Amino acid sequence: MLQTQTRSLKPAEVKKNWVLIDAEGLVLGRLAALVANRLRGKHKPQFTPHVDCGDHVVIVNAEKVKVTGNKAEQSVFYWHTGYPGGIKERTLRERLESRFPERVIEKAVERMITRGPLGRRQMKNLHVYAGPEHPHAGAQPEALDVAALNRKNTVA
Repeated sequence: MLQTQTRSLKPAEVKKNWVLIDAEGLVLGRLAALVANRLRGKHKPQFTPHVDCGDHVVIVNAEKVKVTGNKAEQSVFYWHTGYPGGIKERTLRERLESRFPERVIEKAVERMITRGPLGRRQMKNLHVYAGPEHPHAGAQPEALDVAALNRKNTVA
């Protein structure tokens, strides 16, 4: 009788790759879901849920990401300053046009990663930049064409 064993990856055996994604014209939610899977390592056959086996993901042109429908105006981010009456709000469009547009992608991916110490460690492998420049050329990231994976990944 042939028995197969489930292989559990050890942290020392993990091989992390570098992936470069150009976010220009891509749909925010679809991009975030794909990046979250890459960060967790779910695209690898040796995926182990309790080990950080994902890749490093570099995203450029974060300011040019798109949203479909009326989400740009209707999706509102709230936060509280800690003072009485200190509830603040900002729409998705305002956040994309603000000083740090890369935080929109970071927050979208963060909400798709499991919460806890492992999720925080995996989020450190995400590098998002508003413009086309990034300082990770020495790692020789492999370009991933997200637009070619599915026609719905881009806004026409």
